Amino acid sequence: MTGPAAFEDLLRDLAPRVLGALARRYGQFDACEDAVQEALLAAARRWPVEGVPERPRAWLSTVATRALVDHWRADSARRQREVAVALDPAEHRPDDPDDTLVLLFLCCHPAISPPSQLALTLRAVGGLTTAETAAAFLVPEGTMAKRITRAKRQIREAGARFTLPPAPERGARLGVVLHVLYLIFNEGYTARRADLTAEAIRLARLLRRLLPGEGEVAGLLALMLLTDARRAARTDAEGALVPLDEQDRSRWDAAAIREGVGLLTATLGTGPVGPYQLQAAIAAVHDEAPTAERTDWPQILALYEVLAEVAPGPLVTLSRAVAVAMVHGPRAGLAVAGTLDVDERMAHTHRLEAVRGHLLERAGEPAAARAAYLKAARMTANEPEQRYLARRAARLHSTVE
Repeated sequence: MTGPAAFEDLLRDLAPRVLGALARRYGQFDACEDAVQEALLAAARRWPVEGVPERPRAWLSTVATRALVDHWRADSARRQREVAVALDPAEHRPDDPDDTLVLLFLCCHPAISPPSQLALTLRAVGGLTTAETAAAFLVPEGTMAKRITRAKRQIREAGARFTLPPAPERGARLGVVLHVLYLIFNEGYTARRADLTAEAIRLARLLRRLLPGEGEVAGLLALMLLTDARRAARTDAEGALVPLDEQDRSRWDAAAIREGVGLLTATLGTGPVGPYQLQAAIAAVHDEAPTAERTDWPQILALYEVLAEVAPGPLVTLSRAVAVAMVHGPRAGLAVAGTLDVDERMAHTHRLEAVRGHLLERAGEPAAARAAYLKAARMTANEPEQRYLARRAARLHSTVE
């Protein structure tokens, strides 16, 4: 394993596991999180020079524990008993279980607000940096740092223990847990970071094993698999984005599609249908179509109509606008998209203008389509998306002139 990216991937994978083990053993989540961050910094400095240790997880755990001990010693002499336990080699077992799932539920503790739950989980479990977490929430990095610090303090003050919550409370937290995993997956998929999408899928599998009867858990895992199945075809040889209708479907992951469809088939009809199951069903219709032309758009539109009832929101409306356009024509789709012009939640995303450009192009209005594409390109910080939108606009340039 060589190169900064490889070290970063390994540390991102190990960080939540080490944090989970320390929090289970010693409690004090906030102190453990700080100690793990110190260990990660030490690894980032030393491993590229000295090489990766034979047991990297144990190395991080030992360094983090020493940092925790130093904190306790500086904090109070009353910690002598905890220090003695921490320094006992018997406590550092190489076969410690993976506590990531317990850590996930702890970060979704009801003592902290939903935005803080999401932020803390993205940082502690998803492995995002504070800057990346801030970008996901469209807030300054300093604001996010304060939010994470406050969330850790609130967990400590609530006296939360490092155990899975009882069944009734677990159900109440499940919605936030699913939303967090969805955000982690989307961050990875949008930024083309396979480490984040893989981690989100891994955590969704763990959650599925823990809660096999929850339809929305299966739905979210199916949605991730069916979406990630297209990853290899999303970009061309130069790294440029390829839209869904132009992708080489032979490059889609057939095994992931089969697994996702199988999960969905086994789940639908066994209980209430939630938004993740509906989104997975839409993804399945796309994935099962042999060509873009043979996509069952009336079925997709019907699913979006149900989704708009179950989980209304601007992004659902925008996706429904595309489905409406495919079934009833681009003018009908533009009318639906136009209802979002007054929605302030769309002011921070380029998606509305990108969809508008696509529909205007299909409607035979190249000048308006080009303007929409260029506006969308200015609104996104994602470079592949910027290049894609700029190319769409450039393709229309000669038509406009």
